[in-house]
Amino acid sequence: MKLSTLRRWISPSLSIQGKIFLAFSLVALLSILSITGIVYVNMRDTIKSNAVTSVSDSIRQADESLNIMLEEIDRLNMVVVINKNTVIDTLISPSVEISHEWFQEQKRIEEFLSSLITYKPYISRIAVVGLNGKVFFSGGPWLDSTILGTPTMEYMLRNGSRHAYLKQTGVAETITVGREIRYNRETIGVVMVDLRYDFIRKTYGVKPTADSMLYVLDQQNGFVYRPDQTPSFAPSDQKIIDLKRELAGKGDVVEKVIDGRSFIVVSRQSDHTGWSTLALIPLDSLLSESTQLRNLMLEVSVIVLIVVLIGSLQVSSRITINIRRLKAMMMLVKDGNLTFPKKEIKTKDEVGQLYHVFISMVEGLKRLLEGIRVSEKEKREAELTALQAQIRPHFLYNSLNTIKYLAKLNGAPNIEEVSGSLIDLMRGVLGNSNEYLTVREELDYVRSFISIVKYKYMEPIAVHEEIGDPSLLDSRMLKLTLQPIVENAILHGIGSREQGGFVTIRVYEEHRDLMIEVTDNGKGMTSEQMELLLGGQGTKTTSSRFSGMGVRNVHERIVRSFDEPYGIKLYSEPGLYTKVEIRIPNLRGPAGSEQEVS
Repeated sequence: MKLSTLRRWISPSLSIQGKIFLAFSLVALLSILSITGIVYVNMRDTIKSNAVTSVSDSIRQADESLNIMLEEIDRLNMVVVINKNTVIDTLISPSVEISHEWFQEQKRIEEFLSSLITYKPYISRIAVVGLNGKVFFSGGPWLDSTILGTPTMEYMLRNGSRHAYLKQTGVAETITVGREIRYNRETIGVVMVDLRYDFIRKTYGVKPTADSMLYVLDQQNGFVYRPDQTPSFAPSDQKIIDLKRELAGKGDVVEKVIDGRSFIVVSRQSDHTGWSTLALIPLDSLLSESTQLRNLMLEVSVIVLIVVLIGSLQVSSRITINIRRLKAMMMLVKDGNLTFPKKEIKTKDEVGQLYHVFISMVEGLKRLLEGIRVSEKEKREAELTALQAQIRPHFLYNSLNTIKYLAKLNGAPNIEEVSGSLIDLMRGVLGNSNEYLTVREELDYVRSFISIVKYKYMEPIAVHEEIGDPSLLDSRMLKLTLQPIVENAILHGIGSREQGGFVTIRVYEEHRDLMIEVTDNGKGMTSEQMELLLGGQGTKTTSSRFSGMGVRNVHERIVRSFDEPYGIKLYSEPGLYTKVEIRIPNLRGPAGSEQEVS
C-alpha cells in the first residue's frame, strides 16, 4: 500500500474514513485513559478504605478485649474493697508481724486473694497494701512495705477513688489497676491488680503492613503500648504525643505528613480507660501494589489502543464502501431514474438502515406520484360532490317553508309556529358559520327552542328574562352556550313537575365579566350529581337533544377559549332549585360576518 493512499484514507479533510479513524482513535484513547484513571483511583481508595476499616476494627476489638479484662479486674477490686471480714478487718487489726494473729490474718487474706485470680491467666498479681504498713499479695513478683511512699502508691492514692490505671516498668512490664480501700470515710489502704503485659502486646499487635505502627497512650501521655520494633522513619515520641493531643477525642481518620512522609492515622479513645490508640500506616508501602498494577494497566492500555486503531481502519473501510454504493444509487435517482438496479446493502448498522430508508423513500416517491394522479381525479369528483351538497340545505329550508305555508292555509297555527321556530334554529346552527354570536341572537335561539319544546308538556313553560343592562345584549358569546343549559333545565329540571315550573334567565355584568344565570325550580340535584354532570359522567342523559352539547361540553368550550376562572358553576338544593352560573369575558364589538344559506 502506498503512503499517499494511506494518507488519503486517514486524512480527516479528504475522506469520511479519515474522520471515522480519527474519531475512533480519540474515543478509544480517552476511554482507555479514563477507565485506567478511574480504576486506579478507585483501587487506591479501596485499598486505603480497606486498610482503615481493618485497622479500625482491630483497634475496636483490641479495646473491647482490654475493656473486658479491665472490667473483670474492676469487679475483683470491688469484691476486695467491700469485704469487711477478710480485708478491712485485717487492715485495721492491731496485730503485728511475726505474731500468731498476724500469721492467721495473712493466711486468710492471701487465700482469699488467691481464689480471686484463679483461672485468670492475664493477672500476674493481686495485692492489698495498708497505709499502716501491712502488705498482702498473691502472685508475683514479691511485694513488701517498701511500696509505701513510692510514685506508684502516690498515684493510686491520688486517682483511686474509683479506678486508677498505671503502666509500670521494672522487673516486668505490667498494667496496674488500683482502687483505694476506705473505712469510716477514711482511706486505709489500696488494692492493686497487675495485668500481664504480654496480653496487651498480643491484643494490640495490629499490623496491616510490615512497617505500620500502633501506639497506646494514657491520659498522662505515657506510652501504655508501643511496637517492639519500629522502622527507621518512625516518628519521635514527642511527635506521637503531639499527634495524640491534636486528635484527642475525635476518633477520626486523617492523612498526615510527618517528617516528609505521608501516613494514614487512625485514632480512637477508649471510653472505659480514657487511653488513646494511634495507628500509623505509611501510604507508600500501603499503595506499593497499586503502583505495580498501575504500570501493568498502562501496558495493557497501549496494546488495546493499537488493536483498536487497526480495527478502526478495517471498520471505516467497510463503512466507506457501503456509502459509495449508496451514493451511486442516489445519483441515479437524481437523474430521474426510479427503476435503477439496487445493490443490496446487508449490514445492520446506520448505513444499512440508511439504505433501507432510502429505498423506502424511493418507493414512497413512486406512490406519491401515483397518488398525485389519483388525487387529481378525486379532486374533480369532490368538486361535483360539493356542488351537490349546496343543494341540500336549500331543499330542507324550502320543504320546511312549504310545511309552514300549508299549516297556515289549513289553520294550524301550532304547526306553523313549530315549523318557523325550527327554520330559525336551523338557520342559526347550519347557516351561520360564526363561532361567536351576540347575547340577543343566543336568546332568540332559546326562544325558538322553547316554542318547539313547549308543545311536549300539558302546561305552558314559563321562561322569564331579566336583562340588567340592555347594552349587554350586544355583547358576544360562544355560539350555542345558553341553549343547552336552558334545554337541560326544562327536560331534567321542571319537566317532571305537573305544574308551576318556570325558568329564569338573568343577564348582568360583574367585575367587567358577562354573567348569565339559568335558574329553575325543578327537582334539583345532589352534590354527587353535580360532580357527575361537570365530570363527564352520564353524558347520554345530560347532553342537549338539539345541539348534542351537554353542560360539561359547554364548560370545556368556555375554559378552552378563555381559561380559568371562566366557565360554569352549579348551585342546587334537591327538591328546591338548580342554578347554572355562566361566567365569560364581556366581549364588545362586531360578531363577524354571517354566512347563511338562504
